[in-house]
Amino acid sequence: MTNQKNYWLQISEYDLETAESMLNSKRYLYVGFMCHQAIEKILKGIYTDKFNKVPPKIHNLARLLKLTNLDEDIPKDLLDILNELNPLNIITRYPDQELEIMKELDYDYCSTLLKNTRRLFKWLKIKLK
Repeated sequence: MTNQKNYWLQISEYDLETAESMLNSKRYLYVGFMCHQAIEKILKGIYTDKFNKVPPKIHNLARLLKLTNLDEDIPKDLLDILNELNPLNIITRYPDQELEIMKELDYDYCSTLLKNTRRLFKWLKIKLK
């Protein structure tokens, strides 16, 4: 399972880099999506590491956090970030909601979102060992 843990970590780091690329190319909708993906995948890496089994095929970050037993340890400010990211996975997949959210996204919001995601990612990476 060590290879699986490393896989999840590498792919989550890749997604975080992709979020940066999306920000730089002004594809704001996908900044949030890739931030969500990065956190989802590092949580799955933590799950794999803790329980030595394949993580469930779910996308809900709050549920994954609970399954990894980190829901009681996470600082409130980081939990707020996780909760902000959670719906961004669904919104990008449904075109009727996509147009509405795009009106609210801009460089400043997405830049802050990415910065906050990096803080959450750093905390989770420490938990990954």
